[in-house]
Amino acid sequence: MASIFSKIITGEIPSYKIYEDDSFLAFLDINPNALGHTLCIPKKETDQIFDLDDKTLSELIIFSKKIANAIKKAVVCERVGMSVIGLEVPHVHIHLIPINSMNDMNFNSKIEMTEAQFIETMNKIKSYI
Repeated sequence: MASIFSKIITGEIPSYKIYEDDSFLAFLDINPNALGHTLCIPKKETDQIFDLDDKTLSELIIFSKKIANAIKKAVVCERVGMSVIGLEVPHVHIHLIPINSMNDMNFNSKIEMTEAQFIETMNKIKSYI
């Protein structure tokens, strides 16, 4: 059965897409820790990050770096944190989260955003890619 992320890739489920290429997709997390919280995923559905072949894993990290650099320019933050947990959706994903302290990486703390805020944030990040 296709994961929710596979359905986002095919367009069955809408998302706030930041950037994509032939192999990877970046989009805003709809349940964000912070403004600009973005997920980077491979388009090929794989459950666990260390099941990716070395080439795909390294390309995913390089893809994520490009997105993180755009987030850092678009969102006021000290840095962009990265986390790979992988329990909530059985599809590899890297969380890129604008942070100012360690507490900003706490997945029990979420913010609420309006559709207008999602669209504004998406467009601002996209403008730096």
